[in-house]
Amino acid sequence: MKDIAQTVPTGYSNIAPGHIATVVTCLEMREKPAGAPRPLPEGFSLQPLTERDPDAYRRLFRKVGANWLWFSRLIMSDETLISVLQNPNREIYVIHHSGQDVGLMELDFSEPEEVELVFLGLTSDVTGKGIGRAVMSAATELAWAKPVQRFWVHTCTFDHPSALGFYIRSGFEPYERRVEVQADPRLSGHLPLDAAPHVPIIAAR
Repeated sequence: MKDIAQTVPTGYSNIAPGHIATVVTCLEMREKPAGAPRPLPEGFSLQPLTERDPDAYRRLFRKVGANWLWFSRLIMSDETLISVLQNPNREIYVIHHSGQDVGLMELDFSEPEEVELVFLGLTSDVTGKGIGRAVMSAATELAWAKPVQRFWVHTCTFDHPSALGFYIRSGFEPYERRVEVQADPRLSGHLPLDAAPHVPIIAAR
């Protein structure tokens, strides 16, 4: 049983100026869903990331995730990020279309018998075309091709409004909710000030 002192108290809690807070939902899949894999639409491909240069990776990470306040990889040092990118237990894929990188998908097999879907995102110009469902299908096939017992993911209230429902429809079940508080990456310069306009900036006065 978790220590109740580590949970957020009932009621409102103040967030320090210059910080952001989000509600994180963790979901898991304990067996592979039935049904045939969903192919990517014509003209799209899913390719392993071959250029594991931290600057190139950060450019793609921003391109895909800036509007949803993806920042975890942006605040890492080059040394830490390189160790992540070169970890043999991580499989990182790029979604390509018309010569452009339009999405990112990453699986982490570091823990025995389980895999985490660390990232799955698309640029705004290719959303709403069924690409996400096809990439999720590919991720599921890749995850369950290994001897795992659990496939899990987390999403938060900064993500696309349909993200949580998308994961549930894909076969994941919610099992835990958390609150994450971090310094606002827009104020530190890791993301532009106009990123994620649905999340207001409240700076220290």
